[in-house]
Amino acid sequence: MITSEPLLRPRIEVSVGTQHLALWNGFHQVKSWPCSTSKFGLGYTEGSNKTPLGGFVIREKHGHGAPAGTIFKSREPVGLWTPEIETADDLILSRILWLEGVEKRNANTYKRYIYIHGTNDVRHIGRPASHGCVRLANESVIELFDLVTVGTSVWITE
Repeated sequence: MITSEPLLRPRIEVSVGTQHLALWNGFHQVKSWPCSTSKFGLGYTEGSNKTPLGGFVIREKHGHGAPAGTIFKSREPVGLWTPEIETADDLILSRILWLEGVEKRNANTYKRYIYIHGTNDVRHIGRPASHGCVRLANESVIELFDLVTVGTSVWITE
């Protein structure tokens, strides 16, 4: 159950194995959502389109107050997507939580533009399908965005 109380010790855990993202407050799981990580597997190389593992923090948040389905290019809103719009493009929608790696192996995550974000490819949520980012359904990423702050820790595990 989500309450209006502020989260005192929030953290996000992403399980690549189960394709789920969970929000924790200390030892209490607040909420869990199905997600999608990279269809190219796990890795740290720039340009690989692979999802990195390890510890991260949310360095920036983008999209506060934007309508669900807002399309972002370079973290700026450029339009609105609706399910009736068919496109082969992999869109970044609704909200962006931009991750920064806190370990040597994933220190390039921020410059790789690895985000937690909404997607137009909701049919693939729950299985690997992204280009390195962690995708959520648009309603889910909006809910998560409103519950976390810059500096919230994120763990991505196998």
